[in-house]
Amino acid sequence: MNSTTVRNLLVRGMLAGLGAGVLALIVAYVLGEPNVHSAIGFEEAHAGHSHGDEAELVSRGLQSTAGLATGVLVHGVAFGGLAALAYCFALGRVGRFGPRATALLLSGCALLAVYVVPFLKYPANPPAVGDPDTIGKRTALYFLMMLLSVLLAVAATLLGKQLAPRTGNWYATVVAVLAFAMVIGLAYAFLPVVNEVPEHFPAALLWRFRLSALGIQLTLWAGFGLLFGELAQRLLRPAPTASAQAVPAGS
Repeated sequence: MNSTTVRNLLVRGMLAGLGAGVLALIVAYVLGEPNVHSAIGFEEAHAGHSHGDEAELVSRGLQSTAGLATGVLVHGVAFGGLAALAYCFALGRVGRFGPRATALLLSGCALLAVYVVPFLKYPANPPAVGDPDTIGKRTALYFLMMLLSVLLAVAATLLGKQLAPRTGNWYATVVAVLAFAMVIGLAYAFLPVVNEVPEHFPAALLWRFRLSALGIQLTLWAGFGLLFGELAQRLLRPAPTASAQAVPAGS
């Protein structure tokens, strides 16, 4: 793949990331923000001191609108660029898939390895959940789980490619997936458990917050896969023009 094609795919990846970010922003604002607001209300109601005299550097209204939009959209563009570069490497190396199918496959696998696997071990928590003194430890554990998941996903892919010529694609895929799940299960068992939910924190609110966090990521990755797949398809396999389709008069 030449540098011009890589550059064009990078630009399209960033545009697709921006579009997916807009979709994720809508989900975050409609589903996520009400749960964040409720969690902040719980925290303020159960705080041991008054927050009324503390200077608020950024208002809650600004955080939930412009701040949220900026964070989600910038993340979408950056993530889209990185995903496009990964796509350039993966295209043609993960099987005989077209540009659209490769984009969706890459998005699905990345969603699983980068977000879902770490999320199942260390799920997202709303405000008022978690000890501020352990935030460094919790962050380190989360990123360790994410790094392990990504490395194991790459190792499982390589294992499947090694086995495919001897066992066939189906059995190679099954073995690779089982190996990935087994090692991830061991990581779940041996890594420390984090359980810092306050005793009286509403279980329904915690559940809704985590579902909305998962929904935002699903929207972001699925939206990117669909948008970028379409843009990549049009770049790499453009539709034939009317003149090219026309039958020569003398034939």
